[in-house]
Amino acid sequence: MKVGCIGLGDIAQKAYLPVLAVQPGVELHLQTRTPATLARVGDGLHLPVTQRHADLSELLAQDLDAAFVHAATVAHPEIVTRLLEAGVPTFVDKPLAYELADSERMVRLAEERNVGLTVGFNRRYAPGYAQCADHPRELILMQKNRIGLPEETRTMILDDFIHVVDTLRFLVPGQIDDVTVRARAENGLLHHVVLQLAGDGFTALGVMNRLSGSAEEILEVSGQDTKRQVLNLAEVIDHKGQPTVRRRGDWVPVARQRGIEQGVVAFLDAVRAGKVLSARDALATHELCEQVVRAVQEQSAAA
Repeated sequence: MKVGCIGLGDIAQKAYLPVLAVQPGVELHLQTRTPATLARVGDGLHLPVTQRHADLSELLAQDLDAAFVHAATVAHPEIVTRLLEAGVPTFVDKPLAYELADSERMVRLAEERNVGLTVGFNRRYAPGYAQCADHPRELILMQKNRIGLPEETRTMILDDFIHVVDTLRFLVPGQIDDVTVRARAENGLLHHVVLQLAGDGFTALGVMNRLSGSAEEILEVSGQDTKRQVLNLAEVIDHKGQPTVRRRGDWVPVARQRGIEQGVVAFLDAVRAGKVLSARDALATHELCEQVVRAVQEQSAAA
């Protein structure tokens, strides 16, 4: 099975390549336009030069069975479009694109060509978060905070807050009937944003503060007088009278803890089985992110 990895930046090197390199039956091909990076990463993985490629056309000539796209977001539309047109099942980092129209076009193209397209929302596979889907979820609260990182609205929402949006969508137990957004922006930079999703019998809150004084990620789901809390994807605390703590095992790889390994394996298994994966649900997350972006922009304009 020939699998391409396009873009060899930090996320590819830390998270995806260590998983892809040990998958049985996978012949890994790398592609980046930076020769020094291609040589260094290729050497580190002990790949022959025939599996290292300087441009996308050269990589596509290898008759790939699947591809992973970890290039910069601005390059996603061009790269993903070429892969889909070549009939290559594609796994792409979130977001598909910064502009919703580009994301919609790629999803339509995948459907028209009957080619699998997957967006890497790894938290859906993270063990602590996946277990929350089995817990009562009348109230859901997710916080993903940073230190000293206010950012332009669209970039912050699509690059980072999208994880919060998708996790809430994954965990809500019913149809969303109401969407409320509150935010604080100053001098064109978004400081914090709060998203509330509500439906019959549930409320979900997503919070991101880029000036919080702490880098943290906390998920809480509660209902029926019980609560499950997940701290930084590694520690699960169940509250029912007395708290019960479950911590990540000492030898559990970070990629497995964060759901990256499981997402990669699920995608590759689907390709092997000839199953065409759809990005339609991922597109719904992008649509909700666009709603958040517009709400923040409107509030900023009215301030």
